[in-house]
Amino acid sequence: MSIRFFTIALGALLAAACSSRNVQEEPVKSAELVVSENGRFFEKGGEPFFWLGDTGWLISEHLSREEVDEYLNDREQKGFNVVQISVLHGVGAVNYYGDSAVVNLSAGNPDTVEGNNPDDAAQYDYWDHVDYIVEQAAEKDIYVAIVPVWGNNVKNGKVSREEAMNYATFLAERYQDDPNIIWLNGGDVFGSDSLEIWKTIGKTLNEKDTNHLITFHPRGRTQSSKWFHNEPWLDFNMFQSGHRRYDQDTASNELRYGEDNWRYIQADYAMVPIKPTLDGEPSYEGIPQGLHDPKEPFWNDADVRRYGYWSVFAGGAGYTYGHNAVMQMQKDTSETGAFGNKKHWKEALKDPGAGQMVHLKELMLSRPYFERVPDQSLVAEQGERYDYLAATRGKGYAFIYTYNGRDIKVNMGKIEGDKVKASWFNPRTGEISRLGEYQNQGVAEFNPPGEKRDGNDWVLILDKL
Repeated sequence: MSIRFFTIALGALLAAACSSRNVQEEPVKSAELVVSENGRFFEKGGEPFFWLGDTGWLISEHLSREEVDEYLNDREQKGFNVVQISVLHGVGAVNYYGDSAVVNLSAGNPDTVEGNNPDDAAQYDYWDHVDYIVEQAAEKDIYVAIVPVWGNNVKNGKVSREEAMNYATFLAERYQDDPNIIWLNGGDVFGSDSLEIWKTIGKTLNEKDTNHLITFHPRGRTQSSKWFHNEPWLDFNMFQSGHRRYDQDTASNELRYGEDNWRYIQADYAMVPIKPTLDGEPSYEGIPQGLHDPKEPFWNDADVRRYGYWSVFAGGAGYTYGHNAVMQMQKDTSETGAFGNKKHWKEALKDPGAGQMVHLKELMLSRPYFERVPDQSLVAEQGERYDYLAATRGKGYAFIYTYNGRDIKVNMGKIEGDKVKASWFNPRTGEISRLGEYQNQGVAEFNPPGEKRDGNDWVLILDKL
């Protein structure tokens, strides 16, 4: 949003909220997680908040309370601070305990019963289970980014505008006081599909819940800004860079970005008003390239690292990791699951990509955060596709990422100091090895460890002396 967000005392907050509504006619977000003053990032309690998300889409349907605990414990240990879930993946959704989400397949009529006793099935309903997920995540400082209703339900005419309004009101009133909620309107859908319903959900959430940030989770190879950037309810942008290779890209010519997810960041970064943006669904670890054909190679940990560093260095406010088995919480491995998955979700928790994501988060938070900007002028010889070098810097530091370990020629003098200290950062382990001191002028060439090959990725760190 165009207004500045601050976490302040309750009395001052209420006064400011009333004043802002009178002047700007849009509500002030008052929750602890807010957009930073410069409009590019998130902050919590005045400190930088780097969004490190995981797609646990079907957690509310497929997992028991004990399994919810196991999943959230693992993600907390690996440094994730956001879990993206879909609470109504289908209007016929039923959870682990046999509870239906809605009555008579009507999104406008959530199925609730009085009481919330997990030991009494008559008092524990679908939404009590969602409450449990939210509460357990809060104890672990994890935000729950909720998709109210998955996009195909709306696109296929299963949710009317009135139902959408009633349902969004129900969600907003139920969770407005929970500290760890983020709203993801949409759900893998073009905003142009049922545009007015998506606007209704966004507007209703924004009016009924002034405490939480809202965005839109779009279809692959699209971004929320295409339809909703100027909507008062859209606090930050999200895009889905998708699961296809360069040669599988069938998007329109003007958006034929292929695997270059950094291009979505660049497009959003240039828009006014300024809003944060991030890749909310890149290629998942363990999913076929192109999504639908399991005979194709599967994306791996090197790929999810590449998407992460490319998009964040381009100016992203965070990054969402995903795994094919985890996003669908697959348990039955006697048959192949969706998108060629044959792995149990618990086994998939151990796959390397998830454990490596924390290194990106820690690197970004290791230097002054809010001053960081993307700056490709650091790169003297730019490359394309897997040769691409992503560069970002603050006043006294710079990071340059290579996915394949190619030589890096740097235009020096872009950060402060007569000399700089250079180091290599290993995205696979988080280890740092010092190179030495260099004059901060001219062009300097740096040769990453190892041979040039895909997945031999490194970050060159330059710090002023």
